[in-house]
Amino acid sequence: MASRFYVTTPIYYINDVPHLGTAYTTIAADVLCRYHRVRGHESRMLTGTDEHGLKIQRAAEARGLAPGVHADEISAAFRATWPKLGCAPDDFIRTSEPRHKQAVQELWRRIQARGDIYLGHYEGLYCVGCEAYYTEKDLKQPGNVCPLHHRPAESVKEESYFFRLSKYGDALLDYYRRNPTFVQPASRLNEVTSFVREGLQDLSVSRTTFQWGIPVPGDPKHVMYVWFDALANYLTALKEPEDNTRFWPADVHLMGKDILRFHAVYWPAFLLSAGYGEAELPRQVLAHGFLTYSGQKMSKTLRNTISPVEVAEALSEATAAALPGAAAGAPPVGVDVVRYCLMRAISFGQDGDFSIQDLLARYGSELGNALGNLLNRVLPFADEVPEKGELGPLEQELLAAQQQASAAAAAAFDAHQPTRALDAIWTVIAAANVYIDKAAPWVAKKTDPRRLATIVATLVEQLGAISVMISPVMPTVAGRMRDQLGLRPLAPEPGNDQWPLVPAARAPGEKLRKGSPIFPRLEKEKEAELLARFAPPPADAEATKAASGAKAAPEAKATPEAKAAPEANGGAGAAAQPARQGKGPVPFDDFARLDLRIGVVTSAERVKKKDRLLDLRVDTGDGAPRRIISGIAASYAPEELVGKRVVVLCNLPPRDFGKGLVSEGMLLTAEVEGRVRTITVEDAAPGTPVL
Repeated sequence: MASRFYVTTPIYYINDVPHLGTAYTTIAADVLCRYHRVRGHESRMLTGTDEHGLKIQRAAEARGLAPGVHADEISAAFRATWPKLGCAPDDFIRTSEPRHKQAVQELWRRIQARGDIYLGHYEGLYCVGCEAYYTEKDLKQPGNVCPLHHRPAESVKEESYFFRLSKYGDALLDYYRRNPTFVQPASRLNEVTSFVREGLQDLSVSRTTFQWGIPVPGDPKHVMYVWFDALANYLTALKEPEDNTRFWPADVHLMGKDILRFHAVYWPAFLLSAGYGEAELPRQVLAHGFLTYSGQKMSKTLRNTISPVEVAEALSEATAAALPGAAAGAPPVGVDVVRYCLMRAISFGQDGDFSIQDLLARYGSELGNALGNLLNRVLPFADEVPEKGELGPLEQELLAAQQQASAAAAAAFDAHQPTRALDAIWTVIAAANVYIDKAAPWVAKKTDPRRLATIVATLVEQLGAISVMISPVMPTVAGRMRDQLGLRPLAPEPGNDQWPLVPAARAPGEKLRKGSPIFPRLEKEKEAELLARFAPPPADAEATKAASGAKAAPEAKATPEAKAAPEANGGAGAAAQPARQGKGPVPFDDFARLDLRIGVVTSAERVKKKDRLLDLRVDTGDGAPRRIISGIAASYAPEELVGKRVVVLCNLPPRDFGKGLVSEGMLLTAEVEGRVRTITVEDAAPGTPVL
């Protein structure tokens, strides 16, 4: 029997249209579901819309519409968006559907029968924007202002049913202790644990001051608290229109960190109260960070929201225009590029930034120069798969790199970390480009046809494996690659694991079909058009005000008189220089976006014909070492660096030095007595964040 996998997004609240944040979560869920299908797992993805509550009732009234009509319109926009971003959920649930209403009322009855729901009176503070209750200590003072919506919470006094949440504090803490991966990232588990340890209060789970919600069984003047209603969707969606309860419990609930408490505290408490055992609780709750756009917090007030669908469509148009007439009809790749950049640029679980500048940089470097160029460098040498001869050291080295990358990528996907999976996959793409440089098929073509056949056959098999590994993130690109490689489209089926832990052998004589470039080079004018079209307006001073309370970074082994110096690797091509004087202040939000980690140098070698550069592999906790091209050859012999624990800036845009030399980060250095030195630490595991 095939293994099962069930992933959910939050059901999106219909106070807004789909945007970059909701797209990020939905694409991540789709990526994980596609990966598990490739592995032969019976997989299911759920998304939908959360449609009840006071906020929705007020929004509908402001438009002169009935709440149901308003909900129909906004929910339809969400449903229509996801296919445009390559997402294929198996179900789309609405909390206004009869199937959901009936199942939630049954959940209420089960909890009430156990004595965990009782009638009382609620008096306190309620944020309509969050649809959440708060105490004064949760809010900004003076004025009881919501820290998320920047509006005063409303005073509420009404009859209410309460859930005995206080009863489940010890059980939840014990469960967190025995299941440390239940909440991810680990820092979020610490937040949840601290919240529960402070003591849980019983939760108001009904309202009487509005009617747009699910009626409480036996007392219809009450409607259920929107979060009691909404959280149950993950289970109720499996019951109708057909029985899919075999998928429960969910393997992972994906969401933004702002709604973690509801999923990691309230939801398991509801389930335990309803009689579900610990084995029936969701296996993981994974909260990703907040997204900014070009360094700015996205806001309708600031007019800097961005439609990922519009970006994808504009990029597809630009790439089609860059191709010759007949080739312009190839399947567009704009959607895949957006999916790739969201999954690669933003370490899943952390805050991150999306920008058109970064998208274009990754399109040209990681996708065009690395992946697309790899395919284009191989196919001109043959019209069919040649017969592979004896494998030499170069082939064995490439095969080892592929096996390591494939295993690391699979482990990362299994851990619900698509960013790390892509990091691992791109190591074998870089290794294949290096292999071409070293194997020199253009020389073998003139001198040794049998050697050329081995080189081409090796690369064709590697490209086939790469097409499978990238397919969860870029299904259209994978399909176009496979078409040119003469391979059939991927057709996942339960029980058939197609993940290429070892590249699949190709039979000699199978046809190859060189096609148009998948990532054609964009003219500078076209790039400028895209930048101008999607550039956010300048933010005002209030919107960019820096937050306070920054944590100090760990002390490095640099002397007190050391001067910080930029390093010539992923971000700069010049030799390191002393720090410039008079630099202005950096907003804390900008600093907080830096992904600084401890890395261990696993290998180092000089770059031929580049006297200043060293080619490093650095383990930063991503499953496979990342490649960093560093301009410190004048200060270090390669063997001096191996084993050092260095500080790495991991989320710089890649720097392409040509001929397959792509740097994926930057070491932090300091100039000490005229010599550039790496900043090092002791006894820290690879991937440890520098806070």
